[in-house]
Amino acid sequence: MPSKRTARIGALTVAAVCSTISAVVLTTPAHADTVHIHDIQGTTRTSPLAGAKVTDVAGIVTGVRTYGSSKGFWFQDPTPDADPATSEGVFVFTSSAPKVAVGDSVTVTGTISEYVPGGVSTGNQSVTEVTKPTVTVVSNGNAVPAATVVDARSVPNTYAPAGDTAAGGSVNALTLEPANYALDYYESLEGMNVQVADARVVTATDPYTELWVTVKPREHATHRGGTVYGSYTSQNTGRIQIQSLGATADFPTANVGDKLTGTTAGPLDYNQFGGYTLVANQLGALEKGGLERETTRKQARGELAVATYNVENLDPGDGTFAAHASAIVNNLKSPDIVSLEEIQDNNGATDDGTVSADQTVRKLIDAIVAAGGPAYDWRSIDPVNDQDGGEPGGNIRQVFLFNPERVSFTDRAGGDSTTAVGVTKVHGKARLTASPGRIDPANEAWKSSRKPLAGEFVFRGHTVFVIANHLNSKGGDQGLTSQYQPPTRSSEVQRHAQATAVNAFVDEILKSQKNADVITLGDINDFEFSDTAKILEGDGELWSAIKSLPKSERYTYDYQGNAQVLDQILVSPSIRKDCGLEYDSVHINSEFSDQISDHDPQVLRFRP
Repeated sequence: MPSKRTARIGALTVAAVCSTISAVVLTTPAHADTVHIHDIQGTTRTSPLAGAKVTDVAGIVTGVRTYGSSKGFWFQDPTPDADPATSEGVFVFTSSAPKVAVGDSVTVTGTISEYVPGGVSTGNQSVTEVTKPTVTVVSNGNAVPAATVVDARSVPNTYAPAGDTAAGGSVNALTLEPANYALDYYESLEGMNVQVADARVVTATDPYTELWVTVKPREHATHRGGTVYGSYTSQNTGRIQIQSLGATADFPTANVGDKLTGTTAGPLDYNQFGGYTLVANQLGALEKGGLERETTRKQARGELAVATYNVENLDPGDGTFAAHASAIVNNLKSPDIVSLEEIQDNNGATDDGTVSADQTVRKLIDAIVAAGGPAYDWRSIDPVNDQDGGEPGGNIRQVFLFNPERVSFTDRAGGDSTTAVGVTKVHGKARLTASPGRIDPANEAWKSSRKPLAGEFVFRGHTVFVIANHLNSKGGDQGLTSQYQPPTRSSEVQRHAQATAVNAFVDEILKSQKNADVITLGDINDFEFSDTAKILEGDGELWSAIKSLPKSERYTYDYQGNAQVLDQILVSPSIRKDCGLEYDSVHINSEFSDQISDHDPQVLRFRP
């Protein structure tokens, strides 16, 4: 397989001894007259024979993986037992290209291992494997066991059982209940030949040659073909990842709303990049859904349009400037103020102490003018080198773009990377001690993370305070398919502290001026229903305006089949009460395979 895929796929099933869970070591071999594949898989997530050597286990080869470091094959017992909790298939890890073909009848002798993709520290479930195998081909050209149909009827509506509190919340030792829980159902099919039919794409094809489909077309569906993630208890059980055992060039390039028609079939695997994955040796035909990028409306003369847009590590060496400019001009209709996240310094990821991003911003502004947009002005504060997280050496930061023909910026000296901006009251009105300024940059909450950028703008004589944010990422959180249920969201600790600091700053403004117009926006890296959002909103100081949209339209990002909110625009009471408030999540990226950023921009329009 091509090298771009090898590095990632190679992480899925690399040498099992490096990431195995504790095994029960048996001293004598388990013999073929008593051991079948379903005996190896057992009725829980881990094999009752883990650590044991098994001899001459029989089955039919259903899939062969010859690329990356996860070389091996799946084989399946054609004579299943009567227990729906026991899988009839298992992966054989060969480490080198296996010398078997689909349809071979084989016997396998080897050691049973439980491999944890990504390592034990991830909290991922384990994959039951036969390692150090000796394989004997008995015959060729046999019928492959019929694929188990995975569809809306077979997948339970409840996502996962609650973990065993005595085992730290792990579900590993719990007896599988495939009729009651989706994760148990998928686990009961681990290693088996499965199929989906006429499945709608809910996450577009990514650079790693994978996509996500749903087998439940009515489950929290968006009008554009996706599946909305609307709460921690609505996990969208019909999602499943699709990869291929074939050539990368043959994999479909799909957008959300497209469909894989006919049958997509192959072994059911589990990996660290999304959990249960149908690794297809038969792919359905791609039927395009005709999804088009959205365009918002132009703001009226008396409306202020404020947008947030994560441009994903933009630096002068990127080839996306014209596309970003076109999006801002044509799809966002040239908002008056744009908060940009992930603007990198002038030499991108080169880690040589450069922190200035004036070349990056100027190149974008020039591209916007070339696309027919306004000549934006801009404000920002350079971070301290290598202190704000992101790509090493990239020094990402937030930047305000504003149209000087519509909006003026109130410059007030004193703001820098380490000085905290404050709030004063002058003639009954709130004002910042520095504009632009950074909020509480010495606070431990901002360690290795972007500090919020605050600025004062004036539109038609009205002051508007804008706070640009890029909160701590969700990296390090346990996945939805974790062995720990519910999964631990460890990244929230820092994000909650950040939200507390931002809310406190907004509260300072509102205590100085009750009716102040305050907008807090950016890549919040958390959902509109999350505790992070609740902390930001506080006791009514702010309100996440994406909640003005119907639930089926609340998404800015698409991850593992879940259309979800990460980018938000929160507003103070004086803006919320304005009947003219209008919010738009402009879907130009997240649903498309040819995205220029993984985030969709957001636009708020209101009359100050």
